[in-house]
Amino acid sequence: MGLQLVTGNHAAGYALSVAGEANREALGVACGIYPITPQTEIVEFVAKFPFTKGHVVPVESEHSAMGVSIGASLAGARAFTASAANGLTYMTENVMVAGFYRLPVVLIAVNRTLGPPWNIWADQSDSLALRDFPLIQFYCETNQEVCDTTILSFRLGEDHRILLPAMVCLDAFIMSHTQMPTELPEQELVDRFLPLFDLPHRIDYERPSAYGGLVWPQEAQSQRLEIDETMARVPGVLEECRAEFREIFGRDVGGAIETFGIEDAETVVVASGTIAQTTREVVRKRRAAGEKIAMIKIKLYRPFPEEEIFAACAGVKKIGVLDRNYAAGVGGIFWHDLRAMFQGRRDDLLIQDYLTGLCGGDVTPPMVGEVIDDLRERTVAEAPVWKGIDR
Repeated sequence: MGLQLVTGNHAAGYALSVAGEANREALGVACGIYPITPQTEIVEFVAKFPFTKGHVVPVESEHSAMGVSIGASLAGARAFTASAANGLTYMTENVMVAGFYRLPVVLIAVNRTLGPPWNIWADQSDSLALRDFPLIQFYCETNQEVCDTTILSFRLGEDHRILLPAMVCLDAFIMSHTQMPTELPEQELVDRFLPLFDLPHRIDYERPSAYGGLVWPQEAQSQRLEIDETMARVPGVLEECRAEFREIFGRDVGGAIETFGIEDAETVVVASGTIAQTTREVVRKRRAAGEKIAMIKIKLYRPFPEEEIFAACAGVKKIGVLDRNYAAGVGGIFWHDLRAMFQGRRDDLLIQDYLTGLCGGDVTPPMVGEVIDDLRERTVAEAPVWKGIDR
């Protein structure tokens, strides 16, 4: 396909489709779909794609959409779906089931504010409500990242060392409906990158099995331990997939985190999604003016990249976290995890939360500049600072 000007939704729909088509020599592809703003264009794209071997099943709800994808994956087909906001939370039970069944379903989440009151703009609180599930989570900055990370998620999740669902997240409208130059890979390259899907515990009529039955506490505990061990393997397998992606497609899909200017920085701003793009430009200009400041973009949120962040912040004294999400009574969710990972390891660090862009609010360069100014002057961390609130 080559370089094209496409929306984030188009990039996601294309990536899902060519990844599904890449399994045509095995048991094909199947997925359940249900529309919800702002992700509807993704399932519309998939529904029109001429799969050689596959079924796209329109259903009556998001819960059923994931249910169809669970059944497809258990039967040995490559499976995926997409949702957003309250649709994603309606799907929640079956997202959890996919994780505990160890099914590598790929889920596209277009981050939208949870209602009521009803709001269709960007906020990460919908996908982060699933943060304690056996579910790999990626947060993308550009449409190119959406396309590439979606394809990579099939390779990562289907690896027999992992076998977990993966969720690829993009900001509503800022990415989902905004066109950006995006390299859409040819089917032949995707075929080379993605092995045929082979689920080791798929339904086999010659060897009948039961799934999801009642077990004793010891068996359930053992399963949870296996998931924990698997999550610990994700970063290493991700790097292997990243290297293979670079070799085949000729570009880097990115790792768990990305740093900018970290070498001599004393102050770091942590961001994710499209806020990272704005933050990087502000940091670039302030470094050019002589400030020792850096940015860390968190792309892989689950499993949380503790060791990568810890190593990057070896010489850092202050961290400001830009959270486009909110946990009631707690504050920003990325900030909460960062504080926890540094506790007892770097108690000298000042870690301050800034709630920015909630419910679709704009995060502008001046706002990021205000955050940096506030962080530089601080001597102690306080409660999360709300930015952009007018009341």
